Amino acid sequence: MISIPSILTLMLLSFPVASNSTAWQEPVAAPAPAVLSRFPDRIEYRLLATRQTSTMQKELNEAAAAGFRFAGVMGGETMVGSEVVVVMTKDPTVAAPAAYQYLLLATSKTSTMQKELQEAADAGFAYCGQSIFSSTFVIILERNRDAAVVKYEYLLLATRKTGTMQKELAEAGERGFRYVGVTVAQTGFGGNEVVTILRRPL
Repeated sequence: MISIPSILTLMLLSFPVASNSTAWQEPVAAPAPAVLSRFPDRIEYRLLATRQTSTMQKELNEAAAAGFRFAGVMGGETMVGSEVVVVMTKDPTVAAPAAYQYLLLATSKTSTMQKELQEAADAGFAYCGQSIFSSTFVIILERNRDAAVVKYEYLLLATRKTGTMQKELAEAGERGFRYVGVTVAQTGFGGNEVVTILRRPL
């Protein structure tokens, strides 16, 4: 008769013993897919900053030649002093970026800016943005040399009283002018002013 311990010994010997190389291990999660190094809808940015408005126009057009387009402008004090700062963007999903050309207007006289703005509009340039730079009013315009020109008539309103601006805006609205931008800052026009630009298609 075989004893119970002997039976248990025979049962254990009947099962193969796993080696260390095939020992049971916790399931390992599949590796996560590699992170894309380049997103198909990513946007490229270029920041331009200068203390001279003439330099900014040159840099705007250099960036445009590289496929960038104007996105925003702000003038103010940075660590190096008073600067004009422009942000430009490039969308790589656009197969053939338009050939944009930029024009920067800078003056301290309301009458001069109104005249220069309209002359630029007559040449096919359209308003992009405005800001104040060292008490000088700055406007940036662009035109697409590959598209039909849409011409506008521009109106610049400047006053030190918001009540007066309200009245002038209402009158401009009655004449079909649409708002495009406003700046509140100290200018060479006459101190702290509200400067609003409007336009209507010709």
